Amino acid sequence: MKIYAVGGAVRDELLGLPVKDRDYVVVGATPEDMIRLGYRPVGKDFPVFLHPRTQEEYALARTERKTARGYKGFQVYAAPDVTLEQDLSRRDLSINAIARDAQGRIIDPYGGAADLKRGLLRHVSPAFAEDPVRILRVARFAARFGFKVAPATLRLMRAMVVAGEADALVAERVWQELAVGLMEAAPSKMFAQLRACGALERVLPELAAVWAERGRYARSQRALDRAAARGHALEVRYAVLACALAGAAAPERALRQMSARLRAPADCADLALLALRHFEQIAQGARLKPEAMVSLFQSCDAWRRTARFGQLLQAVESCSSARTKPFAARLLAALGAARALDAGAIVRGETEPHKIAARLRAARVAAVQAALAAA
Repeated sequence: MKIYAVGGAVRDELLGLPVKDRDYVVVGATPEDMIRLGYRPVGKDFPVFLHPRTQEEYALARTERKTARGYKGFQVYAAPDVTLEQDLSRRDLSINAIARDAQGRIIDPYGGAADLKRGLLRHVSPAFAEDPVRILRVARFAARFGFKVAPATLRLMRAMVVAGEADALVAERVWQELAVGLMEAAPSKMFAQLRACGALERVLPELAAVWAERGRYARSQRALDRAAARGHALEVRYAVLACALAGAAAPERALRQMSARLRAPADCADLALLALRHFEQIAQGARLKPEAMVSLFQSCDAWRRTARFGQLLQAVESCSSARTKPFAARLLAALGAARALDAGAIVRGETEPHKIAARLRAARVAAVQAALAAA
């Protein structure tokens, strides 16, 4: 039995990057051997075990055979006679098909180390085409490392899209890859690759339609990378992405449709809708009057969800940095002044709901006006 470190951990070590998770391949062993050594079986689709002390994952060397469309249509063969090279050959990209043995020696049968130096994302074998998730993964790695996609790999991705493999992707998996890609250093590169291979029209048709206009596409990509450079949260980055839909015929309907299909988390979908709905109003900057500010706060439920309103401003800033950055601070100051009011004291003695609302609104407008005058 031989054990090898494989995949992302070896790749990141060669790149000089921090290693988060380590995965191992075990050659020449059976499930019974692993259990006898104290490893705990956890694999549902193929034999994977957790180390009894470190809880790191150890998978038996395996091969796969395509049996149906989609990323689950595989038959797995795991046995002691499967070699390390056979196991590595089923991996998506050469940079992920590098192994390291117990003595620290690198085993690199498919040229992954050279591709790391060249900054190239290249598929290992024609088996790449058997799993449509790999289209998303290549795009995500482009966003993470800034690497180029090898021409032959891009052609293969295009062929997969034409063959309908991308249509077999399920919403949860698309969102999973999209969310990770949005959090990379250059998310624009992920969308550039999805666009280049034709997958964007299949997984994000709403964006593909509005990004057909070159200028709108370029502005959106700059905004995404600006949000990434500022370290904004996933909710903010998805909201920035959603702002591109302002060019759609029915923007809010398009966004709801996209968020529902992706099954985007509620906090992402809600912030995205607010950004799309209020972008123009916030982007007016200093021209926004106190009465309009209070209406904006009310519409966004900023009284109770102040942190979310701050994220909304971050999204708008990312989309139109030069115009809104100074005004974002003024908006937050105005909101703080309005929230600091003693609402109970203001409406004390009043019983009619519409008069309570009117009195509270007037006090908030006055507080905002005073805060802006003092700024």
